[in-house]
Amino acid sequence: MRTAKRLLLASLLVACPMAVMAADDAPTGDPDVTIRQEGDKTIQEYRQNGFLYAIKVTPKHGKPYFLVRADGTDANYIRSDQPDMLIPAWKIFEWK
Repeated sequence: MRTAKRLLLASLLVACPMAVMAADDAPTGDPDVTIRQEGDKTIQEYRQNGFLYAIKVTPKHGKPYFLVRADGTDANYIRSDQPDMLIPAWKIFEWK
């Protein structure tokens, strides 16, 4: 009986730090929103745990629209209101 109590106590002492580490890495429910101005547009970037999943573009004149990831893995974005229109992401020039 005494060894069972010691074993239980030892397992609890080992499990407590692991539970704290898991709570630190747990995903948050609220997205991180970054707002910036680009010319005459306001751009809001929505991130969840560092992953950019949506961009809201609000032009000075016109309706706001969302850009969302086309397939969830790479940087191909589509407009949420026009899903057939792909947004080009070509690199034409690069300076280092």
